[in-house]
Amino acid sequence: MALGLRCFRLVHPAFCNSLAAWTRPVSEVVLKTVNGRQTDHGQYVAYAAIPTRHFATKKAKAKGKGQSQTRVNLNTALVEDIISLEEVEEEMKSVMEALKDNFNKTVNIRTSPGSLDHITVVTADGKLALNQIGEISMKSPQLILVNMASFPECTAAAIKAIRESGMNLNPEVEGTLIRVPIPKVTREHREMLAKLAKQNTNKAKDSLRKVRTNAMNKLKKSKDKTSEDTIRLIEKQISQMADDTVAELDKHLAVKTKELLG
Repeated sequence: MALGLRCFRLVHPAFCNSLAAWTRPVSEVVLKTVNGRQTDHGQYVAYAAIPTRHFATKKAKAKGKGQSQTRVNLNTALVEDIISLEEVEEEMKSVMEALKDNFNKTVNIRTSPGSLDHITVVTADGKLALNQIGEISMKSPQLILVNMASFPECTAAAIKAIRESGMNLNPEVEGTLIRVPIPKVTREHREMLAKLAKQNTNKAKDSLRKVRTNAMNKLKKSKDKTSEDTIRLIEKQISQMADDTVAELDKHLAVKTKELLG
C-alpha cells in the first residue's frame, strides 16, 4: 500500500504536466521538477511541446468580413500632372445631379407642364427639347396642352416622343394642338413610377461606369513615366470615388421609391 502511494505521487505530477504540454508552442520544451522522494539529486522530466493549430470561428470571420477597407485620400495637386482627379469627381457629381433633375421632372406623382420640358423630340434639324418647338401649358389639373403651331411639321414626332417618354402618357392630337391627359394617381401608376426611377438610376450607373472607364484609360497612358505604386493608388482613389457615387445613387433611389410607394 505504501509503495503504491509512493508511485502515484511520482506519476501524478508527470501526468498533469503532459496534459499542459499539449497547448504549448512548438518551439518550447518543458522542463519540470517531479516532486517526490529524492536522495542526492532532483528528478526532472522533459516533455516535447505538441504543435496546436487554432481555427477562426464563424463569429470571428464575420467580424473580419464586415470591417471596411482602408480609404485612399490623395492630394489631387500632387497627381495633377498624371490625371485631374477634380475633373473626374466633377463628372461623377454631374451624373448624380442629372439623376436628381430627372427624378424632379419625370418621376413625380403629380405630372406638371415642366415635366414635359425635357422630352427630346427627333426632328429633321436634330434632337430638340419639346419646349423649344411647342408651347406647353396647363389647361386643367387633369390636362396639359402642347401647341405646335410654330412647328406643325414636328407634331407627329412630338406625339411619339411624349408617348415613349416612360411617363405613362397617352397624348391626343387636334390639328397642331396636342392634348395630354394626366393619369390618375393609382397604385399601378405609383409602381410604374418606381420602376421608372430604378431604370433611370441604372442608366445613371452606366454613365458613371463610363466616367470611371475613361479615367482608368487615361491613367494607363501614364504607366511608362509613373511608378506602379502611384498608379495603383490613383486607381484605388478613382474606384473609391465611383463606389461613393453609386452609394449616393442608391440612397437617392431608396428615398424616391419610399416617396412614391409610401
